[in-house]
Amino acid sequence: MDYWLTMFLCLLAGTPCWSGCVEVESETEAVVGHTFKIRCISCKKRGETSAKTFTEWFFKGEGLDKFEPILMYQYRRPEIMDERFKGRLRWDGSNHSEDLQDMSVLITNVTYDHQGEYMCRVNRTLTFESHEYNTNVTKFIQVTVVAKGNRDIASIVSEIMMYVLIVVLTIWLVVEMIYCYRKIAAAGEETALENASDYLAITAETKDNCLGVQPQE
Repeated sequence: MDYWLTMFLCLLAGTPCWSGCVEVESETEAVVGHTFKIRCISCKKRGETSAKTFTEWFFKGEGLDKFEPILMYQYRRPEIMDERFKGRLRWDGSNHSEDLQDMSVLITNVTYDHQGEYMCRVNRTLTFESHEYNTNVTKFIQVTVVAKGNRDIASIVSEIMMYVLIVVLTIWLVVEMIYCYRKIAAAGEETALENASDYLAITAETKDNCLGVQPQE
């Protein structure tokens, strides 16, 4: 049982970097007729603090000077508020709890009418032992719509770095598993040797006791 516990702890030690929240900026170039993801991520400063979050999305078209609400999302209750986005705008963020950190949305079948500035407003209520604290975060994303997608150097480099990071993490995990396996195997061999030594000592002692007993005539 101790061996399996050690292996489990080793695996846990090798994978802490897979959890957490990272605020990644959204892409800004959408292609006509394709699906486009507008990313809005707002991480909590303290992960252990419970919270309830709802978000509001707004859109300001080209040449306009006023934002209009297009989506409100509370836990598993999306509400499209603009007819232009009905059937096209879809929630693509956190959906497993009320503590939202990813507020991203998808626009399906993009048209030129979707070009403009989007605003993501995050309303978060942090719950402490004695009180609640409300915070608001607002992010702006300028989206341009093109007929054909063009990959820039930054996106290519970031994709290459992502694959390199995945390979490095995989190799690191394999090395840690091998290290843990060898450590467990060595511990098992040491235990086996100790058991064998104890067995030989008991056998030798039993033999000496038997030799010390003389048959009675």
